[in-house]
Amino acid sequence: MERKKLNIYVALLFVSLIFERVNCTTVTYDGKSIVIDGKRRVLQSGSIHYPRSTPEVWPELIQKSKEGGIDVVETYVFWNYHEPVRGQYYFEGRFDLVKFVKTVQEAGLFVHLRIGPYACAEWNYGGFPMWLHFIPGIQFRTTNDLYKNEMKRFMEKIVELMKEENLFASQGGPIILAQVENEYELVEWAYGVGGELYVEWAAETAVSLNTTVPWVMCRQTDAPDPIINTCNGFYCDGFKPNSPSKPAMWTENYVGWFSAFGYAIPYRPVEDLAFAVARFFEKGGTFQNYYMYFGGTNFGRTAGGPLTATSYDYDAPIDEYGFIRQPKWGHLRDLHMAIKLCEEYLVYADPVQLSLGENLEAHVFYKASNDCAAFLANYGSNSDATVSFNGKSYFLPAWSVSILPDCRTVVFNTAKVVTQKNLIDVVFPRKSNMIEYSLASSEWSWFKEKVGVWSNSSFITSRLLEQINTTQDSSDFLWYTTSINVDENSKVDKETKAFLLIQSLGHAGLVFVNKKLIGFSYGYHDDASFNFSGSIDLNHGRNTLDVLNMMIGLQNFGAWFDIAGAGLYSVIVSHSKNNSKEDLSSAEWTYQVGLEGESIGLDRIDLVNSTLWTKGSDLPTNQSLIWYKTTFYATDGKGPLSLNLSSMGKGQAWVNGQSIGRYWPAYISPSDGCTDNCDYRGSYDSNKCLRHCGQPSQILYHVPRLWVHKGVNLLVLHEELGGDPSKISFLSRVRHEICSVVSEDGIPPVDTWKPKTSLQQPQVRLSCEHGWLITSINFASYGTPKGDCGTFTAGICHKNVKPIIQQACIGNRECSVPVATAKLGDPCPNVLKSLAIEAVCTTTNP
Repeated sequence: MERKKLNIYVALLFVSLIFERVNCTTVTYDGKSIVIDGKRRVLQSGSIHYPRSTPEVWPELIQKSKEGGIDVVETYVFWNYHEPVRGQYYFEGRFDLVKFVKTVQEAGLFVHLRIGPYACAEWNYGGFPMWLHFIPGIQFRTTNDLYKNEMKRFMEKIVELMKEENLFASQGGPIILAQVENEYELVEWAYGVGGELYVEWAAETAVSLNTTVPWVMCRQTDAPDPIINTCNGFYCDGFKPNSPSKPAMWTENYVGWFSAFGYAIPYRPVEDLAFAVARFFEKGGTFQNYYMYFGGTNFGRTAGGPLTATSYDYDAPIDEYGFIRQPKWGHLRDLHMAIKLCEEYLVYADPVQLSLGENLEAHVFYKASNDCAAFLANYGSNSDATVSFNGKSYFLPAWSVSILPDCRTVVFNTAKVVTQKNLIDVVFPRKSNMIEYSLASSEWSWFKEKVGVWSNSSFITSRLLEQINTTQDSSDFLWYTTSINVDENSKVDKETKAFLLIQSLGHAGLVFVNKKLIGFSYGYHDDASFNFSGSIDLNHGRNTLDVLNMMIGLQNFGAWFDIAGAGLYSVIVSHSKNNSKEDLSSAEWTYQVGLEGESIGLDRIDLVNSTLWTKGSDLPTNQSLIWYKTTFYATDGKGPLSLNLSSMGKGQAWVNGQSIGRYWPAYISPSDGCTDNCDYRGSYDSNKCLRHCGQPSQILYHVPRLWVHKGVNLLVLHEELGGDPSKISFLSRVRHEICSVVSEDGIPPVDTWKPKTSLQQPQVRLSCEHGWLITSINFASYGTPKGDCGTFTAGICHKNVKPIIQQACIGNRECSVPVATAKLGDPCPNVLKSLAIEAVCTTTNP
């Protein structure tokens, strides 16, 4: 019996070892591509940062990425939240890195782990923990031994954690790439020889960790072997790695840009984004990553800055709330399928370049003289063209690339968008698409902050202190308090006029004289410093000056950004009666870190019934430094919620104790420079295509559904400037319009293409979110419809095909209709016709 048990154990062990070996993956690279288990691969990647969403929705986000043609999920690792105190680690909730990586693995995708540990990422302090700053003698991102020891220790921690969970490819896990440092080349000049030596050290340290997968350094021309240097930017088709033995990789392809308070909303047309991707692969690239594929939300105080907004939507293919953004998601999915059809050619040999005319060229990938794939490009931004290639004529719109997987048939053109559009605006949604839960009738309580010193934890110093070193980022707020004295014996009026000038390194400040608010000043994202100036009334004798200086995210980018300062650096009072100036910069100042409400913890659920809160029917509105509290009931549902804070000024908000981030709808963007119809042709930058000029950068704030529950929920706000909380509401999306228009001579769906077979017909394809259904058809015309999605009207040639479309689509999550007279009839023979459809998707479980 014992021998039998031993035999069974040995057999099980043998099977286990075989299974483990089978699932182990070898990852290397050569001059063409990443090589996985001996096979060169063309890989599409997308950035999803695990803390910018919640674990409950990770599977859905990753699955939507997979359905969009993504092979690899890329994420940073955020040191400041994983090690908030030196030696004390945190890997729970939104910061459960292991769970996130395993969730990607369960979906069958790979992971690129950007360990850094510097992230940038518009993340507070670039991802560095604040305690690092206070190590005596430390200098970040250079040959400083104190910094290198801490960086190596954290990298070892992350690598060992991944190894313990068998998450590297060689262990059967999904991690195929790792990254050390991040865009260091942009600041290396500032560190001199120390910067050059640091790059070498960082590379050696990464390799010594023995991850068994390749390491990359993005945007780092001097990355030493075997580290792969990669490209970041809006375009990378001209990028060449620093060694012929390394593949061309694009680690950050910006799908849009991040939002900042006081700025209009950037967006990037998908035609340009697809053009950039196609050009990269056309010229021999084999790995590219969208930054971001899902951007998400800067919950709490995670946003870096200064003045980076709470929304990190980024105009990504999956929007901040987890909904698919069309046509960006669908057009890129089709692009990925077209490139995948060319994979065996792309990894076989370098392309042969052919000139087809001015700003016109072809890149041909041959496996044999009669077996090839080709990319035809018109990289001019003004003129469309017809070119001759391989004995046939091809029409190329300006700023476009056509993909021919057999060197003959166009299966995709970057400028011809045939996928559906969704008529959704994440920033200012249509009310008809939302259910609104108003808080107008809610019972509110409030707590008024004291101006200036509020506890015995204050301290006195005879100079102006830099804010970050004083607060250690424990709070956004620092009170500066001093006195202005006017001679009581002077023969002047009871009150005297003076002029006050305050200069601050940033980011915003409220100014009080004799406990009365006299002004508010602030900077902006590109320069957070500000001045406050104005006349003030002073009494004879002692007057108080209180300044509440506010941080809106620590600097996250730039040379020596870790020592960038904030707070007041000069305060001067000019007395009008005697024309004298009084420099208060060296006066005696009293400092108070944070707010009383923060210290008490007014955002906590256990204080909901505290007597600290004032109740009453006379709700104080439009007051600065006031806390508000109410309760609300959330209806059943699974969809995310939005908190509409357009009636508020500036502050922070919490739902059931969870911080949904900073809000600032009072900061209006400039009124000019925007267009809803930005020309995609020509080089893109973050200022080219803007929306919502003259409006706040953000009025809706994402509340994950799982942060609320059935029954009573708690909402707490700290309002800094003044607003009306009674006008706040919650919104939930319950419907959205989708539409598409496809010509009968359009490109058929790329997934229907097969080599050496006749092509399928063009189709209109419509699709709702998972769990949503098409419930109505608002418009359907076959002929020559006019307008665009949302504004379609029937043309001169028109057939009402609504009954046909209703039969095909109503009650289904998705449907497709061939654009063909055999299916739709022929209202006008010998006329080129299009099929235009507008439909409505709804959910019964908002």
